Amino acid sequence: MSGGTVVLAYSGGLDTSCILVWLKEQGYDVITYLANIGQDEDFEAARKKAESLGAKKVFIEDLRAEFVEEFIWPSVQANAIYEDRYLLGTSIARPCIARRQVQIAKQEGAQYVSHGATGKGNDQIRFELTCYALYPEVKIIAPWRIPEFYNRFRGRKDLMEYAEVSKCPNPSCTVGYCSPISLLLILINHAPSDLFLMTKSPEDSPNVPDMVEIKFNKGVPVMVTHLKEGTTKTTPLDIFSYLNELGGKHGVGRIDIVENRFIGMKSRGIYETPGGTILYHAHLDIETFTMDREVRRIKQDLGIKFSELLYNGFWYSPECKFLRHCIAKSQENVEGKVQLSVFKGHVYILGRESPGSLYNEELVSMDVQGDYDPCDASGFIKINAVRLREHHRMEREAQLKQ
Repeated sequence: MSGGTVVLAYSGGLDTSCILVWLKEQGYDVITYLANIGQDEDFEAARKKAESLGAKKVFIEDLRAEFVEEFIWPSVQANAIYEDRYLLGTSIARPCIARRQVQIAKQEGAQYVSHGATGKGNDQIRFELTCYALYPEVKIIAPWRIPEFYNRFRGRKDLMEYAEVSKCPNPSCTVGYCSPISLLLILINHAPSDLFLMTKSPEDSPNVPDMVEIKFNKGVPVMVTHLKEGTTKTTPLDIFSYLNELGGKHGVGRIDIVENRFIGMKSRGIYETPGGTILYHAHLDIETFTMDREVRRIKQDLGIKFSELLYNGFWYSPECKFLRHCIAKSQENVEGKVQLSVFKGHVYILGRESPGSLYNEELVSMDVQGDYDPCDASGFIKINAVRLREHHRMEREAQLKQ
């Protein structure tokens, strides 16, 4: 490896700061790129750090609005959830971040892109599949898969020593999530309370619930209103940020799971998705209320497939594009309002209304017969019992032969 310009996905933390210096040692001109997708971070400090380490250019991009509208909202429409529990917060962010990285690489005439994802994780796949889909001729430098790098830096201690020798400012500073890996690898150990950055422990959350109303149009949230305070949010970014704040206040959206990585190993994942959890429950309710039963069964299968594609890094694949189109089509009549309560780590649905409701009060009422003849149920039940009777007959004949 030698020469050329590389765009490095940069966090300002220890790993990517060391990678920046290491890439320069290999003869590359390094452009750093830091994406703002809503994390609590000192972006100006990260800029100064990258410049002090010799970055040729520093890009800090505010992607929050497009992240919500173009990536989170389609996932809400899909009820995207991986292996029945994980709401894919990290997975959703990667194609958004990598898309802009590719745009910068093209804009700056960079032949290479680089990242700090490990060789065992999912993020390397998500970043690189996006890059290859959008910039097929790009070359990728993944230091944690290069023997010269990972044999040299076998752990945090080696990185710290390298940072000090390289005069890296604040070498112990890390930006973003920081988990005590050795502790979490032992699956029976409880996650430390300071691991969570967005959510309070439900034990420390308020003793009074917050009740909100979320309005949907075509399966997308368009307004959230606090029913007591009257606070209203209407832009996608404001809606999602407000629900994150509200959910975090009540300890909503924490999970501790063992998941199946795409690369073929199981790993422990500890996530917090407060706003996404609220929206998942609200959308699920309004969708069931307004969507035909059989259409929804098909759409549920599409949502599972969409979640797997998203988790595995295939957002920009033709099959995922097709699925997003199908899911968006299914949402055409998903509109209305859901009222819910957020309290002590839980989301409780309180009520809903919709102009597209498929709920027929007269039809379902026990007090009004409506356009339904109960006698028809006898034939319906008998027809459905045919195969059960035949199965019983077969089992009985088999028993008699024994």
